[in-house]
Amino acid sequence: MAERGRPRSRRGGGKETRSVPRRPGRVGRERRVARLRRLGAVRMADAAKALGLSTTRRAALVAIVVCALAFTIAVPLRTYLSQRADVAAHERQVQRLEAEVAELEKRRDELRDPAQVEAEARRRLRYVMPGETPYIVQFPEDRAQSGTGTDDGASEPEPWYEMVWNSVTER
Repeated sequence: MAERGRPRSRRGGGKETRSVPRRPGRVGRERRVARLRRLGAVRMADAAKALGLSTTRRAALVAIVVCALAFTIAVPLRTYLSQRADVAAHERQVQRLEAEVAELEKRRDELRDPAQVEAEARRRLRYVMPGETPYIVQFPEDRAQSGTGTDDGASEPEPWYEMVWNSVTER
């Protein structure tokens, strides 16, 4: 048995006796690399033989492991992507609702002015102040555009509040 720390030669042991010192050259390096590759291939083949696996079985085992990893990753990835899409949709909805809130706040601020409320009542509900005489001016172009122009004087339908009042007062 060789002593620890001392390299063994192929001839059986002891010191390596060489008259010319070795110079690592390109040829020597290539030989060492080739020898290491052969040893690695031999070790791999020995491990495969020890496990009793042929090349085809090893390839099938690798394919099964890769498929298992792919399926393990696929479900969480799909969940992650769907949640990202949901978050993006909710963010768009929040932006739309914030814009709507800003618009409604602006409208609320406009309607806090009593003059604006009075103008809205006059325009939309056709209210008049006591003592005023209401007039509705109709131009022939307006009748043609609205499509309700007739010669008997009925130019537009009654407002909803008048129809409700008439239905209540009729017996």
